[in-house]
Amino acid sequence: MKIFLYITRLRQLCNHPQLFLEDYSGKSSKLEALLELLEECKSGGHRVLVFSQFTEMLEIIKKNMPENMTYLYLDGKTKAKERIELVENFNSGNEDVFIISLKAGGSGLNITGADTVIHFDPWWNSSVEDQATARAYRLGQKKNVNVFKMVAKGTIEEKINTIKEGKEELIREILDQNEELSVLSKKEILKLLYVK
Repeated sequence: MKIFLYITRLRQLCNHPQLFLEDYSGKSSKLEALLELLEECKSGGHRVLVFSQFTEMLEIIKKNMPENMTYLYLDGKTKAKERIELVENFNSGNEDVFIISLKAGGSGLNITGADTVIHFDPWWNSSVEDQATARAYRLGQKKNVNVFKMVAKGTIEEKINTIKEGKEELIREILDQNEELSVLSKKEILKLLYVK
């Protein structure tokens, strides 16, 4: 279990060191890249869903949102009635960005007001990401939907994606479906932590 705690810390470091270093006052290049992408989306007239699995990261994103952008926020603590109101508000075109925790936004939402989906951090299970992305690909969607997955180069995030892709390929070969194995082997865990 300690190894998975360390892996989580490395993943958080990819997002923003402030996630586990309280006195950190520096910047995060990944956050800066997100904010730049959001500016481009706004200037192009696009409306965006931003997903992260770390609610603390979502709070950091909210605090750093450009002043010229409006947003809504939804996480696991959001009550069912409020969730419906938030979705209706976004779908009617009132806000630029909808910031959502990956697990809270993974099912039951129909957010066709968005035409851009950004996954701020990769999740172990691709089907969770796919379900979240599908919130914008619902009945009634009239626009093309662009999906961005932000991965910090040369980090554990790249290694996670490599393992995910390998597992997905294996599953496709065995079952001819896009499912994912939920267990990492000892060799795969060591590969995640290996530094050249």
